[in-house]
Amino acid sequence: MHVRHAIPLVVALLAILVTVLPSAASSDTIANARSATAMYNDPTAALAGGYELLTDAAGLACIAQPGAGAMGVHFVKGALLQTGTLDPARPQALVYEVQPDGQMRLVALEYVVLQATWDASHNDPPMLFGEKFMLTPAGNRFGLPAFYSLHAWVWKHNPTGTFQPWNPQVRCGDVERAEQTVAAGADVDAPIAMEGM
Repeated sequence: MHVRHAIPLVVALLAILVTVLPSAASSDTIANARSATAMYNDPTAALAGGYELLTDAAGLACIAQPGAGAMGVHFVKGALLQTGTLDPARPQALVYEVQPDGQMRLVALEYVVLQATWDASHNDPPMLFGEKFMLTPAGNRFGLPAFYSLHAWVWKHNPTGTFQPWNPQVRCGDVERAEQTVAAGADVDAPIAMEGM
């Protein structure tokens, strides 16, 4: 191949790389994750999208840690968890906070991968948004095998940090009626009386 023909080819390849690489890299941003999950501000869309209510081994839906705050109510999509892949636009869990008026408000996204699945093909723990995932060992409150997770508080400010698991501004009130409403597929935006608040 003559140099004269190679130069246009190289220029064309560089033009393609300049166009494709920034768009691929930019998909790993909080803004893109927020945009991709905006439809789930309505919990009925989460249910319709295959997400299901997650409770811990004790049957609690709203996950709290005295002195640290709470995570909230998790809806998990098992099919995404089973893939063992991470995509900022497709979180394995959506985290909601039950508001005083009983409505569920999307507050965070959670990315989860089972440790055995991840470690089978990777040498290092997962990272997303430039953040390393935390490891939750087996014998955890959910009764799950060891897993890596990363919370991203993209829908509610977390004063301890965007990627911290606990948010001191999230509270777990009495969510029993909210859980029943969601499980029944009723109008989750209808007010639910919050007992004990």
